[in-house]
Amino acid sequence: MKKSLFLAFLAIIFVGCGGKNPPLQTVKNVDIQKYQGTWYEIARFEHFFEKGCKNVTATYEIKNDGDLKVINRCTNIEDNTQKEAIGTAYSVDNTNSKLKVSFFRPFYGDYYILDLADNYSYALVGAPSRELLWILSRTKTLDETTKQKILDKLPPLLFDKEKFIWTIQE
Repeated sequence: MKKSLFLAFLAIIFVGCGGKNPPLQTVKNVDIQKYQGTWYEIARFEHFFEKGCKNVTATYEIKNDGDLKVINRCTNIEDNTQKEAIGTAYSVDNTNSKLKVSFFRPFYGDYYILDLADNYSYALVGAPSRELLWILSRTKTLDETTKQKILDKLPPLLFDKEKFIWTIQE
């Protein structure tokens, strides 16, 4: 019973309810071949599944069926233990800019690619609920000009940049 309630709670938080916000505009097209690989988390909105994490990465690998294998890793700030979560993702349309991601099936959450560098060096990813948001990079750091460019895009998307936690990457 407790496990069922916990899973239901996770599903509500992970999926969220995006009905109160206007639709999010995503990038026009994502080349999944170029998107796959390892991304370093530069910043995030805090949520329970990454609480107290540093050295956060997300790795995407194209599976034989065309879906993505998702491997999220982080190190606990307090005791340096490593955590890993393996999930799956699939594109909801041919733009590949809107994905459904799951780490605990049958529950899926929205993963919208809101901004993406032409050379795939950084990405801004969020959810229609505006409760989840990440800045990802191919490197452990981003220069201040690029960070500011990304932050300037948040107000029209109705995200509060003050909610960002800047990830420690060692």
